[in-house]
Amino acid sequence: MSLFKKFIIIASLLSLTACQSAYYTAWEKLGVEKRDILVDRVEDARDSQTDAQKQFASPLAEFTSLINFDGGDLESVYDGLNSQYLESEAAAKAVSKRIDKVESVAEALFSEWEEELNLYTNAKLKRDSQGKLRETQTQYKSMLRAMRKVESSMPPVLSALQNNVLYLKHNLNASAIGALQGEFSVIKSDVNNLIKEMNAAIEQSDSFIAAMKG
Repeated sequence: MSLFKKFIIIASLLSLTACQSAYYTAWEKLGVEKRDILVDRVEDARDSQTDAQKQFASPLAEFTSLINFDGGDLESVYDGLNSQYLESEAAAKAVSKRIDKVESVAEALFSEWEEELNLYTNAKLKRDSQGKLRETQTQYKSMLRAMRKVESSMPPVLSALQNNVLYLKHNLNASAIGALQGEFSVIKSDVNNLIKEMNAAIEQSDSFIAAMKG
C-alpha cells in the first residue's frame, strides 16, 4: 500500500472519530448521554431483527405457493418469490447496519466509563462503578454475540433463496417446480433456525435494555 493511500485511510479514520465525538458531544449538551444513545440503538437493532423475522418468513409462503402450483401464471409466482428475496436482503442489511451502530456507541461509552474511573477520590464508589462497568460489559458482549450470530446466519439463507430464485427465473416450467421441491424443506429448516436465533438475540436485547434502564 502506498504512503498516499495509508494517509487517506488514516485521515478518514480520524475524521470519522472526530465526527462521532462531535455527535456525542452535541447530544450531551442536550442532556442525552452515551448510555441513552446505546439503549436507543439496541432498541433499534432489536426492532430491525423483529422486522427481519417477519420478512424472512415471507419467502416460505411464496415457496409454498410454488411447490403447490397446479396451473396458472408461473411467472407471477416467480415475481413474488424474487420480490420477497430482495426484501429479505434489504432486511438483512438493515440488521447489520443497526448492529454496527450499537457497537460504535458501546465502544465510546465503555471507553469513557473506564477513563472516568480514574477521576474518583472515593474508593468505595470507584469499586462499585467499576463492578457495574464489568457487569454491563459482560451482558453487552453476550448480547452482541447473539446479534452477530444472527447476522452471520442470514447470508447462507439469502444465498439459498437466491439460488432458487435464479433457477426458477431461467426455468419457468413444471419440471423446475419438481427440481425445487427438495430445496424447500432445507430452506424452511434454515429459516426456522434463523428465527430462533433472532428470538434469542431479541430476548437478550430486552434484558440488556431493562438492565440499562433499571
